[in-house]
Amino acid sequence: MSSAQLDDKGVVVSCQHCGQRNRIQYERLNQPLRCGKCKSSIPGVAMPIDVDSEQHFNTLAGLSPLPVLVDFWAPWCGPCKMVAPEFERLAATTAGKLIVAKVNTEEQPNLAHRYAIHAIPTMILFTHGEEAGRVSGARPASAIQQFVDESLRQAKV
Repeated sequence: MSSAQLDDKGVVVSCQHCGQRNRIQYERLNQPLRCGKCKSSIPGVAMPIDVDSEQHFNTLAGLSPLPVLVDFWAPWCGPCKMVAPEFERLAATTAGKLIVAKVNTEEQPNLAHRYAIHAIPTMILFTHGEEAGRVSGARPASAIQQFVDESLRQAKV
């Protein structure tokens, strides 16, 4: 997939086969999808989603039936740049099971303030709109997956 974007109704992804843009409604992020043009299977959101507004963040975190892992980062942050490919790996391997999103704290300062982000990168896992776990610092995809798994176990999701 070339990109994923949020809109008021869901996540818009490109078909890997034909490039057609398809919307996955927020409430259906855990369900299989077929491309509207070529009918190929779309496995889910297989890349990090850049959160472009507080409203879209609220809708994604609140309506997604899947856990949402959010990376709070900034473009000037060296460790944030180091963890970006790890988030891409994680998103690709957890498509259909986990939504991976990124919040640029420079572009979304209200979200950074709301969640008391004092160090970046900070990763917060949300389930049904509620914070289920938080960790700061760059780490490999395997350690991020371990954080997600432990947070979900503790939250009993």
